[in-house]
Formats: sequence, structure tokens, C-alpha cells
Amino acid sequence: MAKSIFAGILIGIAGWGFLANPVLGMFLFCVGLIAVVKYGARLYTGTAGFLTGWRDLLPLLLILLGNITGCPAVASISLLSPFPIGAAATKIITARLQTGWLGTGLLAIGCGLLMSLAVDFARKNRDFSDWLPLLFAVPAFILCGFPHCVADAFYCCVYLLNASSVSWGALAAYYGAIVLGNFIGCNVYRIAQIGIKETQEAKK
Repeated sequence: MAKSIFAGILIGIAGWGFLANPVLGMFLFCVGLIAVVKYGARLYTGTAGFLTGWRDLLPLLLILLGNITGCPAVASISLLSPFPIGAAATKIITARLQTGWLGTGLLAIGCGLLMSLAVDFARKNRDFSDWLPLLFAVPAFILCGFPHCVADAFYCCVYLLNASSVSWGALAAYYGAIVLGNFIGCNVYRIAQIGIKETQEAKK
């Protein structure tokens, strides 16, 4: 659990940087994910695509819980920031809610796919080129507007600290959709591999 909370703190700091300056923040996010991989922290999107069976689902949910637990502390400290990150977080969450749970969940698939591919390369850690996907995948999912469930947990924390009223039902629905969408995206390559294998077997 400690490694999961640590990952949540790292992504929270990365999210703080993004809210303060979206352009520079895209690259700060890269630092957060590189630290997660380098120090073996347990991140939901870095784990969901590498499960070995159904019994791994409960540990995965515990990883997500740890990730989420790491976000409120960073969000609380972020109140001291001289930058208007509360307004930035509110803008992001408002846009997510306007998109709706289905649209947000579909967008989250893209983030899961990019994260799984990037982490797969980085885990090999043979040379510098194995880390390049992390450097490109993060700006890609941010520019595309693909939600990341841990980053959004941090945005939600900042949003809740600044919001005067909250629609808890809508917030829960959109967040659940992101978690599911990220999970599907993290396993897209597995689904593709099954399809390719079945096609090859059918040709024999």
C-alpha cells in the first residue's frame, strides 16, 4: 500500500505542475511517471495491463485506492500555491462532467492504451530509447484530452477544496467511467493479440 500511496503523491505533484502551467506541466507529468517506474511505485495504469488472472483484480483495486489516498495531501498543500490551480482544476472537472460519463470513459481508453505501451517499454530499461515512449505518451494523452484516473483524482481533490456545491452522483459516475476506460485501454493490446492469434489459427 505504501508504494501505491507514493505513486499517488508523485502523480499529484505532476498534476499540480500541470494545473500551474499546462505547457510545462505536460513534461512535469513525464517526470512523475518516470519516477513511478524507476522506483517501483505501484500505479493503477502501470499495473492494469499486466495482470496474470482474475485474482489480480482485488490487488489492482487496492493499488487504485492507495493512489487515490496519496492525492488529498498534495491537494491540501497546493492551496498554498501562488498560481490559480483551483480555477484550473474546476475548469477540467466541469469539462469532464459536461462530456458525460460515457464520453469521458471512452476518452479514458486512449490514456490507458498509451500508458500501458509506455510502461512496457520503460520496464525493459535496457537503454535510453526504452524511456522515450514515456516522454511522448504523456504529452500525447494530455493534448488529446484523455483522462488519467489518478491525475483526475488529484484534480477532483483540488476541485472539491474550492467548490461551493458538488454533484456527487455525476462526479462518481464520471470517475468510475474513467477507471473502467483506463482499464480497457491498458488491455487493448491483449485484445488485439487475441484477435490476431484467432485470425492466424483460422487461416491454418
